[in-house]
Amino acid sequence: MHTYAAVDLGASSGRVMVGRVGPGSLDLTEAHRFPNRPVRVPEGLRWDILALYAGVLDGLRAAGRVDSVGIDSWAVDHGLLDADGALLGNPVHYRDARTEGIAEQVWATVPAAELYAATGLQYAPFNTLYQLAAARSSAQLAHAERLLLVPDLLTYWLTGEAGTELTNASTTQLIDPRTRDWSYDIAQRLGIDLGLFAPLRRPGDPAGVLRPEVLAETGLTGPVPVTTVGSHDTASAVVAVPAVRERFAYICTGTWSLAGLELDAPVLTEASRLANFTNELGLDDTVRYLRNIMGLWLLQECVREWGDPDLPQLLSAAAEQPPLRSVVDAGDAAFLAPGRMPQRIADACRALGQPVPDSPAGITRCILDSLALAHRRALAEAQSLADHPVDVVHIVGGGTRNALLCQLTADACGLPVVAGPAEAAALGNVLVQARAGGLVGDRAAMRELVARTQPLERYEPRGDPARWHAAEARLTGR
Repeated sequence: MHTYAAVDLGASSGRVMVGRVGPGSLDLTEAHRFPNRPVRVPEGLRWDILALYAGVLDGLRAAGRVDSVGIDSWAVDHGLLDADGALLGNPVHYRDARTEGIAEQVWATVPAAELYAATGLQYAPFNTLYQLAAARSSAQLAHAERLLLVPDLLTYWLTGEAGTELTNASTTQLIDPRTRDWSYDIAQRLGIDLGLFAPLRRPGDPAGVLRPEVLAETGLTGPVPVTTVGSHDTASAVVAVPAVRERFAYICTGTWSLAGLELDAPVLTEASRLANFTNELGLDDTVRYLRNIMGLWLLQECVREWGDPDLPQLLSAAAEQPPLRSVVDAGDAAFLAPGRMPQRIADACRALGQPVPDSPAGITRCILDSLALAHRRALAEAQSLADHPVDVVHIVGGGTRNALLCQLTADACGLPVVAGPAEAAALGNVLVQARAGGLVGDRAAMRELVARTQPLERYEPRGDPARWHAAEARLTGR
C-alpha cells in the first residue's frame, strides 16, 4: 500500500484526505477539514489564504507519513507575488464586484466571438482574463513579478518551486485548447504579460519536495515529494468518474454544478459560444466540455440565511412539495453574489409569473427542480453541439448526498443517474499521484478501480417527461 495526501480546497471548505492505494484497492479517509470563509474588507471580497494554508499544514500533520502530496482547488483566482516572492495581499474572491462591466471593455479590443474561437472558454465575469483587465491600473499588479493560481501558490509555499498547472490554467481564458499552450495573440492584444506566469506543468509532473520548514511544522520526515495533479478540482473530479463505458455525461456537484462531456477535441463553433459552453483541459489531453451552473450555492445561501436548519429534515419536507410548481434559471448571474438568496429566488419566480414559494421547503424544492432542469438543458445541448450521445449520467461530488437532487436529475434527463463518489476531486487527486508512482494505469483503469471500490447509488428516471418540457418552456418560451 502507498499513501497519498490529497489537499482539496472548495469554495466553502477545505480538506486534507488520505488515500491508500494498493493492488485492486483504493481507500480514502479524512485527515482534517476546515472552513473556507471569505472576508469582506474595505477594498472588496478576499480569500483568507493564510487560514487556508494553515489548514493545509494542520491536515498534513494529521495525515502522518505519506508518499506524496497533491493540491487541487477552485479555479480562476490567484495571488500576486513581488520580486522577493512575497504575496502582495490576499487573493481577490471571484464573487468580488471588480469585474462588473469589464467584459465589454475587453470585447471592444477582442470581440467575444474571436475570444471564444481562440480560447474556447465560456463567458463568466470572473474569468482570470477579466480579473487581470480589472486590475490593470492597480498598484498590486504594477508591482507583481509572478502570478500563481491558488493551488500553485500553496504548492509554492510548500516547496519553494513555482509552476502553472495546465488544467487550471485553461480556466484563465489565456490558453489555446488546441495547442494546450498559451494564447499568445490574445494576451498580446489585451496587454497581458504572460511572463507573470510560471512555466506550465501537467498532471503527473513533479512539483518539488516539502521544504525543511514545512517538514518541521508538520512533523513529517523528508523527502516528501509534491506531485502536480489536475489542480482544478473539476479536472480531478472527472478523473474519478466511475464510468465503465465511453458514452457518459458527468455532473460535478457542489457549490457549482459543472455539467458536460469528456471529449478528445474542443468544440469552438459559434453555436457553442452562444450556448455558453466551455472547453477546459483535463487529464491526458482530454477536453472537459461543460457548462457552469450556479449549483448548490443557491441552497447553501438560503440555508445560511435561515439560520442553518436541519438539512435532512429540510430536504424531506421539500420532497413533499408539489413538483415543478416554480422554477428559475439556475445559471442566471443574478444569483452570483452572496446575500438575500431566498428573496432573489422569490423575485425571479414573481418576474416569470409563477407562484412565489413562501416557505423554506417550497424554496428548496424550487431550487432543486431548477437545478435538475438546468442539468437537463446543459446535457441535452452538449450532446447536440458535440455530436456525442450518452447513455448514463454520473453525478459526483457533494450533491451525491442529496438523493432528491439525484432522482430529479434522472427524471429531468430521462437517463439513469449513477451517484458517487462524493469525494471525487480528492480521489482523482490521489489517483494521479498513484499513477505518477506507477501504481495504476490509464484513465480507464483508474475509473474501473473507483467503480469497484467506492459506494455508488443508481437512480432510474421516473414520471412523465412532458412536465419537464413544460417547465422548460416557462423559462425559455420554447
